[in-house]
Amino acid sequence: MLSTNDTKRMIPKDDTEGSSLADKLHVISKRPSPLGCKDKPTEPMLNSRNRLNQQLRAKLSPSHIEVVDTSGGCGASFQVEIVSEQFEGKRLLERHRMVNGALAEEMKDIHALSITKAQTPDQWKKQQESQTSQPAAA
Repeated sequence: MLSTNDTKRMIPKDDTEGSSLADKLHVISKRPSPLGCKDKPTEPMLNSRNRLNQQLRAKLSPSHIEVVDTSGGCGASFQVEIVSEQFEGKRLLERHRMVNGALAEEMKDIHALSITKAQTPDQWKKQQESQTSQPAAA
């Protein structure tokens, strides 16, 4: 529940003068959520997991990709794990920039993108081998 102070911060000053708290809350309810989520989207989400997946596949040709909607299905927040030969010889920051660049148009409508892995195929292979070679905990 919003306090009066929260309400005043969310509404421009000229909207609050002379308005009751009920009027202020009504104005807030008309504004989009800070995360870009709506109760139920009325149109197909252009920034759905599949759309991001398609863009990354088209632009970075990954050998492995996993895109997860972490916003509860509203398409505002995503987590990406990607493996691409195009990352060879690039620093992690450059790889992240490549992912963000591949999703430049989609980023206009996304609240958050977390790139959990941006690896080369060799890095991915070594990681997978080390995970399978470790004995399971008892």
